[in-house]
Amino acid sequence: MKSNIYDNLEKNGIKISKPPTPQGSYVPWIITGKYIYLSGQIPIINGELQFKGTVPNEVSVDKAIDAARVCAINLISQANVACNGDLSKIKRIVKVTGYVACSVNFEQHPTIINGASDLFKSIFDENGSHTRAAIGCASLPLGSPVEVEAIFEKK
Repeated sequence: MKSNIYDNLEKNGIKISKPPTPQGSYVPWIITGKYIYLSGQIPIINGELQFKGTVPNEVSVDKAIDAARVCAINLISQANVACNGDLSKIKRIVKVTGYVACSVNFEQHPTIINGASDLFKSIFDENGSHTRAAIGCASLPLGSPVEVEAIFEKK
């Protein structure tokens, strides 16, 4: 029987493809026990950074929300590889940490990271609810406005 995860991906117009390669000296994921620790993902599609700059100076709040959504899709793609192409092995999303490159007075970090959180809930249903931190910072890799990391639990 086909998992709801795949139905939800299809409903959201998301096709899981090859995830982005690491941008430094690290691995994209590690499984220890029943947890998959996923390295931070930036909004890269087909090898290209889709958004660049700080929020709200060079990147609008709406575009930054879209960037967080791309980060979440990349995390799902990494989890797919970690699970040997079977996302039904994911029991739940445990923790999400999102970083927003922003101006010093910016306070809408949670709104931006909702782009990732809302996508996770729409794909994994109630198992997509998670704990979370949303953090502002001066800059992120390659000039990305957003980076998101996560911990998934395997069945």
